[in-house]
Amino acid sequence: MKFQIGQQAKTGQQMKLAPRIIQTMEIMQLPLPALEEKIAQELESNFALELVEPEQPETEDIDTQEEIDSEFSRLEEFEQRSGAELSDLPPRKIVSGDRDPKMDALASIRARQESLSEILMHQWSLADVDDSSKEIGVVLIGLIDADGFLTQTIAEMIVAVTDELENTVDLESVESVIGLMQKWLDPPGIAARSLQESLMIQVTEYMQDDKEGWADVALVIGEYLEDIISNRLPKVAKASGIGLERVKQAISRMHELTLSPGRLIATERVLPVIPDAFIQFDDIKDAYVVGVSTGRVPPLKISTEFSDISVDPSSEKEAKYFVQRNINSARWIIEAVEQRKKTIHNIVQIVAERQFDFLEKGDAYLRPLPMIEVADILGIHVATVSRAVADKWVQTPRGIFLLRRFFSGGTASDAEGEMSWEAVKSRLQEIIDHEDKSTPFSDETLAKKLREQGIVIARRTVVKYRQQLGLPAARLRKQF
Repeated sequence: MKFQIGQQAKTGQQMKLAPRIIQTMEIMQLPLPALEEKIAQELESNFALELVEPEQPETEDIDTQEEIDSEFSRLEEFEQRSGAELSDLPPRKIVSGDRDPKMDALASIRARQESLSEILMHQWSLADVDDSSKEIGVVLIGLIDADGFLTQTIAEMIVAVTDELENTVDLESVESVIGLMQKWLDPPGIAARSLQESLMIQVTEYMQDDKEGWADVALVIGEYLEDIISNRLPKVAKASGIGLERVKQAISRMHELTLSPGRLIATERVLPVIPDAFIQFDDIKDAYVVGVSTGRVPPLKISTEFSDISVDPSSEKEAKYFVQRNINSARWIIEAVEQRKKTIHNIVQIVAERQFDFLEKGDAYLRPLPMIEVADILGIHVATVSRAVADKWVQTPRGIFLLRRFFSGGTASDAEGEMSWEAVKSRLQEIIDHEDKSTPFSDETLAKKLREQGIVIARRTVVKYRQQLGLPAARLRKQF
């Protein structure tokens, strides 16, 4: 076989997205908190981008100045009579223009919360244990998950401790330290190796003050937890010999326990939900009106100082090129933010029109609204609609919802025309909420109940929607 190296020319087409288009798509997809952060970064990196400063208050008139002078005269007279020496500097008058918006934003940022490991490490440093146990405990604390559990096998924990301390440890040492951690770390249940162990640790703590009251709880958790989870209460009552009523009382007391002790002392930071748009009823217009929230996103402008440099004939060519590049970048940001606002407004306007029944009556009246239909109405690509609604929230008279919630397919209803899948889920939730819990409806019965309302869906679809709503099967919904 003979190999040859050479050059060959050929024609072809290739599509590339300009940086400006990429930036526009990126900003279109950002929810309001992320947009605020993005603009803050651009203001810091691009000197040609500036905030539109609020208008300064008018200067004080002559009468006000004369009043101030009079106050100073009275102050001097007081000093002469009393002999007190007061500051010559008048208190500084604070006006809105004096505030630095960036410093205000930094002052509003919450301090970083301690992680679960940091909190537990601090507790463990105060524990009255020997140095060897303390070192092993430090490694094991690093293995505790967000719920407060040690989920690794004992063999994996031994390997982790051995590798970290570079010293071989045995099974007995690791189990002994786990017991010490369960004793010293708070809240009770931390460092358990299973949910059952964690619950038993918590019950043991409660039994120190009320042994008789928690005895049945300890029994059902220690011996019959799986049956309790599966709602097999008659079986537990018979096997334990304490009767159904005492089993139900024990389960009621179990509600005082926590399934995730670690989350009681360290929770993940959850960003606040800030609506990107709103729909509200205007009494004057007798109609729903739409608006786009700006949050703390300030109006932007191009710096006039640098804009002048870019057109000054006396400026150096390299300087003009550098300034013009930043001006172009600033202009793209401003246009992209404005385009985002316009697109979201148009989309939410269509939502307000198409989902009028939802706004008036609630979830059960959501209508199907495919994104491709909205794209056709607005004359834009469906991908643009998808980016515009991604991670966005809208405030309505019915509450605050993800904007994407209003875009879904649906099914035909004999009684009410087309219904979105969200509306079908709402009807399913309503049926389950009103069922007799002593004889809850099976999935087949739920499908039949929906058909009675003119909504024809299969049993497997009922199962899927029930699971999406976080509702258990009929056997687990039964109350004894």
